[in-house]
Amino acid sequence: MELNSIYLSSAYLAPVQYYTKFLLAGRVLIEQNDNYIKQTYRNRCTIVSANGEISLSVPVEHSSKDKTLMKDIRIAEHGNWQHMHWNAIISAYNSTPFFEYYQDDFFPFYHKKYSFLFDYNEELNNLILRLLDINLPQIQYTAVYKTEFADTESDFREMIHPKKDWKLLDTDFSPVPYYQVFEQRFGFIANMSVIDLLFNMGNESQIILANSVSEKL
Repeated sequence: MELNSIYLSSAYLAPVQYYTKFLLAGRVLIEQNDNYIKQTYRNRCTIVSANGEISLSVPVEHSSKDKTLMKDIRIAEHGNWQHMHWNAIISAYNSTPFFEYYQDDFFPFYHKKYSFLFDYNEELNNLILRLLDINLPQIQYTAVYKTEFADTESDFREMIHPKKDWKLLDTDFSPVPYYQVFEQRFGFIANMSVIDLLFNMGNESQIILANSVSEKL
């Protein structure tokens, strides 16, 4: 059964679960009119390093007292987060089979200045979809924030969340193990950032995504 429309939040180097949804939809709508929420995939990702799982967070200008739409969230200018993130990614993945193949694609995102988190996320998302060879008929951005959905629409905006258990909430997602460079040390760690999949598996990544979707779909 193909889901007609899927709603997703904007996300920074989103996990594997997020990208399986692009294989199920005739149309994906990325939410830009939600209130920004801290400690979500909107500004953070999780990768596997030599020391295990680590989170990378994009600093933003936001007060917990304020309600600010995601599309209006600015990336904070203080700190050297791009340099830190890029060094962490190199350290984690420079010995993977495909890091050298993809590194030039990701390099600009850690050396060019971006003002808005949403714009940054979506440029990265478009790159990742291209590298995964996922071509959707429609990817759109929401005009309003919806709270009610038709039977042909599925809302994953708050379901795909670093503090929520995907094993309980998303039974249609069943991640297939793949080669990870530190697997002998930690065992396979599921649902990491999609770059973990890309750097380890390269052009087989879309096959892994497709196999991670429940057969009943």
